[in-house]
Amino acid sequence: MTEKIKIDFEKTLKNSAFSEKDIEFKMKYLNKFIESGLPNRKLENWKFSDLSQIIQKNIGELSFYNDYSIQNKVDTSIFVDGLEHNKIIFINGRVEKIDFSYEDHNKVKIDDHFEFRAESDNNNSLLSLNNAFTNKCFRITIKKDYSLKKPLVIYHTTNNKIKSKNINLKLEFELEQNSSLRIIDLLKDESVNNFINIFYNFNLKENAILKNYKIDKILNKNIRYLFNNIEQQSNSVSETFILSSGSNFSKNEVNCNLNGEYSSAFVNGIFSLDNEQQHEIRTIINHLVENTKSYQLIKSVLGKNAKSAYQGKIFVDSKAQKTDGYQLSKAILLDETSEFNAKPELEIYADDVKCSHGSASGSLDENTIFYLMSRGLNYKQSKELLINGFLLDVIEKITDPEIKNLVKNMIGFKE
Repeated sequence: MTEKIKIDFEKTLKNSAFSEKDIEFKMKYLNKFIESGLPNRKLENWKFSDLSQIIQKNIGELSFYNDYSIQNKVDTSIFVDGLEHNKIIFINGRVEKIDFSYEDHNKVKIDDHFEFRAESDNNNSLLSLNNAFTNKCFRITIKKDYSLKKPLVIYHTTNNKIKSKNINLKLEFELEQNSSLRIIDLLKDESVNNFINIFYNFNLKENAILKNYKIDKILNKNIRYLFNNIEQQSNSVSETFILSSGSNFSKNEVNCNLNGEYSSAFVNGIFSLDNEQQHEIRTIINHLVENTKSYQLIKSVLGKNAKSAYQGKIFVDSKAQKTDGYQLSKAILLDETSEFNAKPELEIYADDVKCSHGSASGSLDENTIFYLMSRGLNYKQSKELLINGFLLDVIEKITDPEIKNLVKNMIGFKE
């Protein structure tokens, strides 16, 4: 793989206008990735899913080069109906459109001419890969005291022009003091057998509010890794919702640093998997100062040969007195071949805290199903009613009513 990735890297440089400093930066991270390679089970963070083997089994040899000079036509049929929204459209990893037409343009700054910079997690080989091969990184700044009037939908789409490719893309968001942003990440793929590596960095200033909803619903044969890094100052709030259902393999990571007093982070997720799909969510919430709060709730519904995993860690620094941290994961196994893995962690160095975690899994209660059938429902309707009731708790955590209803419609939720 070493020689091929170096050749692909040289092709990338030839078709891009990087500065000498950018090239030096990218070569540094290329070497870091070559040194580490794709993650495997030897790493504690990947103990439930060996990405190297998954790519080898489902894709084979990857090409790490994608020609971003090729313009792709935007298919407007992908747009969400019935929702007025701003748009960022990625096709095959290339930004084809950025549209903030609903907003005051002097309140939203879009910058694509800033230098690449290193992230804090230098031990993540997939971030090294992203740094090496990302073509262009956009930074979007929401100005002080401004709340976006309409949500931003980021369309992550691919077409059948690509196969066995590695696609890397990156976005940075700066939310200035008293600003707010709602984002829906919508994943729609026509391509098959690609590895898509997405990195977001969010910087929330004082009193900023971020709501990020990640929807992977449409079935596809791609492998996907998504990493969110969130830095929060005092009184800021982040809300992350993940619907993990469509891709062949997917791993969502959320790393959140609560750097300011009275900052809060909420992470809620649903796995709905079947037919040998394998998905994972990993969260790290770092409580670094006094009076911070976090809440995490992850639920899984797993069919035949489906696997899900949740690794969740709450870290409390010695300075972070009066921390309030909560974490819970639950799973319903619909088949004897389905598998749920959980690794909840608490690492606490302060004594005046309130932290808890828990995990549970099991099958549907046949007695309850029998009772519902005795009330006139058939077996399938009874199962659906119980599953919907199980998942409703997570969906109700979505604090934006408009997006909550949109998510319910997208997943065909029936109350």
